[in-house]
Amino acid sequence: MTPPDGRALKNPRATHDFRGRTCSITSVGSYVPERILTNAELEKMVDTSDEWITTRTGIKQRRIAAADEYTSDMATRAALLAIKRGGITPQQIDLIIVATITPDMPFPATACLVQRKIGAMRAAAFDIEAACSGFIFALEIGQQFITSRTYDTVLVVGAEKLSSIVDWSDRNTCVLFGDGAGAAILQSRPNAHGLLTACMGADGTKSELLSMPGGGSRCPATPESVASRLHYLRMEGKETFKNAVNAMYTAAKESLRRCELDISRIKCIIPHQANQRIIEAVAERLGARPEQLFINLDKYGNTSAASVAIALDEAVDSGRVNRGDLILMVVFGAGLTWAAAVIEW
Repeated sequence: MTPPDGRALKNPRATHDFRGRTCSITSVGSYVPERILTNAELEKMVDTSDEWITTRTGIKQRRIAAADEYTSDMATRAALLAIKRGGITPQQIDLIIVATITPDMPFPATACLVQRKIGAMRAAAFDIEAACSGFIFALEIGQQFITSRTYDTVLVVGAEKLSSIVDWSDRNTCVLFGDGAGAAILQSRPNAHGLLTACMGADGTKSELLSMPGGGSRCPATPESVASRLHYLRMEGKETFKNAVNAMYTAAKESLRRCELDISRIKCIIPHQANQRIIEAVAERLGARPEQLFINLDKYGNTSAASVAIALDEAVDSGRVNRGDLILMVVFGAGLTWAAAVIEW
């Protein structure tokens, strides 16, 4: 398929997939909880202010799940919407991949719980953990099953209940995060390039910058670990910021290089919705125009693996993205992990 401007589009996958099958996102859906937690409300909980939060992050409010609303519940709501919009049935789904760092429980996988709730009993199901990069990691994994002809329909979900691991007494982190879920249906669509490329990376030497120390085999739950607040998210903000900008820029540039694209040809840039200053710094280094960016950070805060998934759904629903448009998604998360993907919608 040739884009509207008449210039041919390179699909790097064509050199690797000898059978020529492509993978497209054929529908999307998202869900956010009803409860809105504003900056004004946070002022009453910790030593902060609306001005402090807004100027440093760009966040005005975030959504908080109900006490009896879990990651699998939000993932299910987003998945059912994507299924409905895609005109398919749950029985057509071959594989479910859920990206999350806040599963309902350590095991079984949240994907298995979603499978049961949507009735997709033909599907294989598993979770992946790549923090805020999880949705793009999951897209890349899912497309491998499509292009290899192993499966025809894959459901990918990014979902988080970060409010369950946020330390609400830590003003440096509690203002940043929110809850929600986004989903995508992956299929092969005739005469479309779909997912053109995805660049993924990691640096485990900096894993201490953003982590939750407690809850695993290294630090199982004990009265001491709970008293030490080890089961809450911890972040070194300044170092995380610096690494996020560098990694997101590098991943975005590499993904564009692989497709032989200039940033000017991208219709919509969907960055990880973590911090307005990070988004602006990455955009400036890429030479992107402000109107290319899609930002909903002010409404939802950082929803980790759900971040770009929710933003993609809203970009499509609002008409910012139409058939044939080129999209650049770029993310960064704990691990450290990062990824970028170029998609022909």
